[in-house]
Amino acid sequence: MPGLQTVALSVVAGRGARFEDAARSGWSHLLEHMVFKGAGGRSARDIVEAIEGQGGQINAATGYERTSFQVRALEGGLDLGMAVVADLVLRPTMDAADLVREKQVVGQEIAEAADAPDDLVFEMAQQAAFADHPLGRSILGVEASIGTAQPDTLEAWRAALYAPEALVVSAAGAVDEDELLALAERDFGGALAGPATPAPPPVSFQGGVRAQAKTLEQANLVFLLPAVGLTDPDYFALRLFAEILGGGMASRLFQEARERRGLAYAVDAYADTYADGGVLGVFAGCAAKDAAELARVAAGEIEGLAASVEGAELARAKAQLKGSMFMAREQPASRAEQAAGQALLFGRTLSAAEVAERIEAVEPADLARLGERLLGGKVSAGAALGPRAALKAVEAFHRGLFG
Repeated sequence: MPGLQTVALSVVAGRGARFEDAARSGWSHLLEHMVFKGAGGRSARDIVEAIEGQGGQINAATGYERTSFQVRALEGGLDLGMAVVADLVLRPTMDAADLVREKQVVGQEIAEAADAPDDLVFEMAQQAAFADHPLGRSILGVEASIGTAQPDTLEAWRAALYAPEALVVSAAGAVDEDELLALAERDFGGALAGPATPAPPPVSFQGGVRAQAKTLEQANLVFLLPAVGLTDPDYFALRLFAEILGGGMASRLFQEARERRGLAYAVDAYADTYADGGVLGVFAGCAAKDAAELARVAAGEIEGLAASVEGAELARAKAQLKGSMFMAREQPASRAEQAAGQALLFGRTLSAAEVAERIEAVEPADLARLGERLLGGKVSAGAALGPRAALKAVEAFHRGLFG
């Protein structure tokens, strides 16, 4: 990226919490914590001081299908960044005393998420949608499952999760391609293949309701419908459907639920996608007395959008989607992550022109077809968290769509 004086490095494993069984729930996230406790002869403090001493930053994130290690550095910082991340991924220390402490830290993270309603309601909705499937379990896991991890078993999980055949090294910004290739060969070229890792079970949206009474000022609501995945031909139709439905202040949900009816301060729609499936979701925070009515409004707007779309709102959604994707491409860290994800899914990167072409190719008939796919199974899921008066909102959403 010409003109930049910084570089972003992402080393991304195409595996995450979706590869766990129930006994190892949360191990991928725990492992991500543990590798920072010491690796390649560096202590936890050495790791961060080495990166920060050169003006950089280091971080990591665990998802259902990916685990990502990221370094932001000044120009010239790729050498050190690559060496440190390679140590984290391939040569962590796995000290037993560190593991005991880190289990406590993760336990506090689990408790913190449970105390945050706008986090907890999404976890509840995920459980309602996918039940005992790995996607129905929290990425953080539960204390019982992370408590069973030992240094040797966690090391075996690392060898499977971060196996070299699952890794992509990606960099953007002030980076020279020849240098990147040489450093990748130096630091990852000797990595040994991991153990055979079974493919995760296919996406299975089962549908259901999770409702929990809690003393809160507002009801927190999430409604979900089964949707398509990242590799599906209707992927961009899904993204545009979510944008028109609740992607911004001009969206149908914002205008109807907030501006016209005053039912909610916060209401939006989104698409969560995995390789082979996904969900269309609606989130809202509202007064408990308005929860059922808001659910019916959300159902009605989905049904209406599935039936017809105006040319102007489709054009606006296309502009918004291209804007968000292209703005992300102007940030080195986002571009590095985006390229790694594309390489893992498609075996190549997609140009901005190709992405724009796919977005522009979506027609009203594509949204209608997607609407049929969203509603055809007559199944939904959702969660309601807050005062008791709001707890029937998920059922109201389902009835609004399917009777």
